[in-house]
Amino acid sequence: MSKSGMLLVGHGSKLPYNKDLVLSVGDLIAEKSDDYIVRCAFMNMNTPSIKEALESFSNEDIVNIVVVPLFLAKGVHILKDIPELINLPEGQTKGTLQLNGKTIPLVYADPIGSDPLLADLMLKNAKVALSAL
Repeated sequence: MSKSGMLLVGHGSKLPYNKDLVLSVGDLIAEKSDDYIVRCAFMNMNTPSIKEALESFSNEDIVNIVVVPLFLAKGVHILKDIPELINLPEGQTKGTLQLNGKTIPLVYADPIGSDPLLADLMLKNAKVALSAL
């Protein structure tokens, strides 16, 4: 059964927690949905790179790939750097990827942005912090 590939993209950091967090979120997504084959990648400082992670889909039976940035807001990385790394013209969200001689549709998702779930998470974190007083 063919699935979609999901490439979860983190920024990367010299601190190991950043990579661990991105990998953990990737695992959570894979546990929550059987619709995706999930891979994680990093813009810089960590591996695999975006290019390496995209190439890792070559042995998978996928019908398309969605690139999902694990970033809060649109900035230079979201608007310019990542699209360049996935071969999308600036401002475009749809393209294709060549894998094993096949053309695979690729789509680029928005960052997290302002979402009620984010507000719920911040309220939860505030409550936990206040409980330490």
